[in-house]
Amino acid sequence: MSKSIAVNAGSSTLKFKLFDMPSEDVVAEGTIERIGEQMGHAKIKFGDGQKHEEDTPFADHGAAIKYLLDQLIALGIVSDYNEITAVGHRVVAGGEYFKDSAVITDDVMNKIDELAEYAPLHNPSELVGIKAFKKALPNAFAIAVFDTSFHANMPKMNALYSVPFDWYEKYGARKYGAHGTSHRYVAAQAAKMLNKPLEDLKLITLHIGAGASITAVKNGKSFDTSMGFTPLAGITMATRAGDVDPSLVAFVQEKTGKTSSEIIDDLNHKSGLVGISGISPDMRDILDAADKGDERAQLALDIYVNRIKRYIGSYIAEMNGADAIVFTAGVGENSIPVRKLITDDMECFGIKIDQEKNDCRGVERDLSAADAKVKTLLIPTDEELMIVRDIERLKAEA
Repeated sequence: MSKSIAVNAGSSTLKFKLFDMPSEDVVAEGTIERIGEQMGHAKIKFGDGQKHEEDTPFADHGAAIKYLLDQLIALGIVSDYNEITAVGHRVVAGGEYFKDSAVITDDVMNKIDELAEYAPLHNPSELVGIKAFKKALPNAFAIAVFDTSFHANMPKMNALYSVPFDWYEKYGARKYGAHGTSHRYVAAQAAKMLNKPLEDLKLITLHIGAGASITAVKNGKSFDTSMGFTPLAGITMATRAGDVDPSLVAFVQEKTGKTSSEIIDDLNHKSGLVGISGISPDMRDILDAADKGDERAQLALDIYVNRIKRYIGSYIAEMNGADAIVFTAGVGENSIPVRKLITDDMECFGIKIDQEKNDCRGVERDLSAADAKVKTLLIPTDEELMIVRDIERLKAEA
């Protein structure tokens, strides 16, 4: 049986999940961290609860990938490199070049490199991972799966900003969104749970983790999404501000003498939950502090919930209704109180959850109250599974 590996390469990390295909059974998964540092760390889970962990240096991504492949053999997970017949790479920015996943060619790699200015923290490291795997597994079928492709065909009224049109024509200034693979997966799963064709549904998918985005899915396609030109826009996140008046950047520059890049860094890394609370970017810490009476933690929680409600309401208006809202990702899948807060006082939209059903974490479940007109679903995301399914689809089309 052949195996496919789904890969997510960061600047100093490598995450993977290895599948038997076409059964889609996960045979191993893990992470390699602190690549390029003095000491790295590798963790591989496999078999029936078995785990391999090791501290060892990784000079670069090539060394990390060779270590990973060698360990897969040493641990008896694969017999040799050739057993891995396909590799799927998560890539953040596909711009307007990639409206779907793509078989990796020299041209595709050149375009990923060209698009690095749209995702400077992601595309370069992802390209390094692509090249390293291509060198290690030269005969493997390889594809790139883009975070932005699900949103690439949004209606222009939702994709474009109200700025001079030549900004779009010359510089690609538009809403690209993110988390597209996750939104695509949970939307398809929601259709299965509702036993209706995806093309007939209006869904609002809430991918809320450290990074967070909300997408209106209409007739099986992304209709609108909260993240914008970059992942900074949208709702309040762990460390990102979400939507702000752009004049604020110039105002704070004048007050502080900071450069625009420094202000953008503040909005990306020092804002959101951590910026408002002054405590932590982690929702669990925010909830704990708010329960103990910390006013700024409570304010951070209130703003977080308010911004999500605002987007849900606007997307219901845009689509003229909704059949279901879907919670996914770290906070969405695991925070019982946050799901409750978001769905409280939403009966005017037909949204109402059963609190006993809501008492769960990380399981696929219909959370809706019996009299709810709009379903509320909990669906754990599986971006890696979408990646290997795209491998099979593109193989068939090749």
